[in-house]
Amino acid sequence: MAKKKSEGSGLMSSAGLMRYFEADETAIKLDPKTVIAFSSAVGAGVLAMNFYFGLWP
Repeated sequence: MAKKKSEGSGLMSSAGLMRYFEADETAIKLDPKTVIAFSSAVGAGVLAMNFYFGLWP
């Protein structure tokens, strides 16, 4: 009688793809509010520099 395969290791990665929980361990975690605040600050800085250097229409 054939032995049953154990499924303790989870799904095997195929074609070089990583499993979801492996990719999640190395991901950078940022709060969405932080991303919005940073991008707004960069946008305001660009507008301020355009105004300061006379590039504002």
